[in-house]
Amino acid sequence: MPAKVKNVKFNNGQEMPMVGLGTYARKAEPGQFRQAVEWAIDLGYRHIDSAAVYKNEVEVGEAIANKIEEGLVKREDLFVTSKLWNDCHARDVVVETLMESLRKLKLDYVDLYLIHWPISVTADGVDTAISYLETWKGMEKTVELGLAKSIGVSNFNEKQIQEIYDNAVIKPVVNQVEINPTLTQNSLVNLCKQLSIIPVAYTPLGLISEARPEFAGIDVIKTDPKLGELATKYGKTRAQIALRYLIQRGIPVIPKSFTKSRIEENINVFDFELTDKEMEVVDGYNLNHHCVPGKGFEKYTYYPF
Repeated sequence: MPAKVKNVKFNNGQEMPMVGLGTYARKAEPGQFRQAVEWAIDLGYRHIDSAAVYKNEVEVGEAIANKIEEGLVKREDLFVTSKLWNDCHARDVVVETLMESLRKLKLDYVDLYLIHWPISVTADGVDTAISYLETWKGMEKTVELGLAKSIGVSNFNEKQIQEIYDNAVIKPVVNQVEINPTLTQNSLVNLCKQLSIIPVAYTPLGLISEARPEFAGIDVIKTDPKLGELATKYGKTRAQIALRYLIQRGIPVIPKSFTKSRIEENINVFDFELTDKEMEVVDGYNLNHHCVPGKGFEKYTYYPF
């Protein structure tokens, strides 16, 4: 029996599932994205998160088409996100860029289209410093043309999200940023909620799942007994406790995995509830640590961190 996922409602009335499948990977084997998306849809996922820069839209589209052809889902059952990359920020390029993504995805529209980062560069990395306010006008055009049901941003800081909100004709519905127990982002989350913008968490497991050498020594969340006790109490994993913590904060999550058992695990977080004190325990792991600091973008205008 596929998992039943709750939805969150946007400021425009559209709805998005609280758990989606993230599809970013540094390296992937041919067919890996397609397989992960097919497994996810089989297991009850209805939200698939992709991006032009992930170079996986063709496989994601194939997986979606396969599941629609099987009769398991209809297009309207699914919520598909894609993102505009940094070298396509010119206002008059946004629509054609989304149309190229749609061609790869084999879709007529995406449910959500995001500005991936506030920075603007050429394809070979020269800072073009195009204002994201200009880019936003192109984003609004995608909605007017019916190519995107909703639009939003990703990796925007408080000043930037406020500026977009203040100048937008069509308000952003989400700000997709890194949020997890080791990067709680309370101030940014609170501002988004005040503006009726949904904060969406990528890398929602933070240091629980990141196994890079440079994080050694600060990843005590992997072994701390207090979190282990919570996992044991509810018959869940540390990762499931972390995802539940975010969901109870009203934050949709998009964990990524290419392992079927993990994909299944990540969606099974709606059959228990953490107490206020347990929420405080998880909140206490905050280090204000970015697993995805975007250091390569530091030299550019509008770098958000």
